[in-house]
Amino acid sequence: MAEITYRNASCIYESADSLAVDSLNLDIEDGEFVVLVGPSGSGKSTALRMLAGLEDIDEGSISIGGVDMTDVPPKDRDIAMVFQNYALYPNKTVAENMGFALKMRGIGADERRRKVEEAAKVLDLTEYLDRKPAKLSGGQRQRVAMGRAIVREPQVFCMDEPLSNLDAKLRVQTRTQIAALQRRLGTTTVYVTHDQVEAMTMGDRVAVLRRGQLQQFSSPTELYDRPANAFVAGFIGSPAMNLLPATVTDDGVLVGNTVIPVERDRITSLHSAGVTSVTAGIRPEQFEITDGAGVEAVVELVEELGSESYVHTRVPGSGNQIVARSLTRTPARLADTIHLRKREGTVHLFHPETGERVGD
Repeated sequence: MAEITYRNASCIYESADSLAVDSLNLDIEDGEFVVLVGPSGSGKSTALRMLAGLEDIDEGSISIGGVDMTDVPPKDRDIAMVFQNYALYPNKTVAENMGFALKMRGIGADERRRKVEEAAKVLDLTEYLDRKPAKLSGGQRQRVAMGRAIVREPQVFCMDEPLSNLDAKLRVQTRTQIAALQRRLGTTTVYVTHDQVEAMTMGDRVAVLRRGQLQQFSSPTELYDRPANAFVAGFIGSPAMNLLPATVTDDGVLVGNTVIPVERDRITSLHSAGVTSVTAGIRPEQFEITDGAGVEAVVELVEELGSESYVHTRVPGSGNQIVARSLTRTPARLADTIHLRKREGTVHLFHPETGERVGD
């Protein structure tokens, strides 16, 4: 079994002012695909390198299958790494690259060839086994790097932004292949990315990190539907959730000159807690453009995406920016004054100072 447990795991770099990873707690199930996501400097790659033994655990512990890995060297952790750069030997063929780690472990040529051919079949690399890396595309090279990890049959795959060097179309194709491959193999996988769309489409669960601290660890739908704080709300979703300063009223929250209705029990909860102002979070798809009712806003940009449009606006006076999705083409023009009315759906409420979710 390859359950992974982070228990108050921390790491600080020499001469740094703060922890790179600060008391991280995660329980990753056997066979689960978990994604670590966050902006640059959030500690996601450091957390992965701690698991692989490439960075020291300064406090706390990390275990694999119930075994504490604190003093276990990387080569004895039964982990296979896939990096952002492919790290292939240019003078070796695809087959030799994939089988090199097995050769170093003393596995015979026949057994190596069998494992390499099996992995190549899974990755659609059979016809390229005798080629050198220079004769392959970026996506094919990344699949070779994946194959090199697969033939080892490790307890855990550690993937550190493996798609960053690919173009946009190839990234979408390859991430689908990686997710499907992991489901087929059933190997516990920890995957690092800064791309929240990649995280949402690939992971069974996603851990959102910020400044070395875990913000939320949930399924993609839970992150989208019930973000734990304003940071997660603004980070998950494309375009990001609208986060607007609002005043609590008896009927809802006042944004600009418009009251947006909120359920009575949530308003009562806010009043009971003495909360008079909040940050209201509303997804772009929850706004619709109307002729007169709703929040008045001036159009600053229209993104035409074919099947839908995103209208970027600014509320006069307050300066608040609101993005709304429209399913019709050219719903407004630059500098037009429009009105945005909230459709059905949850208004997410966050404390204006701490950013934590309130009113539930």
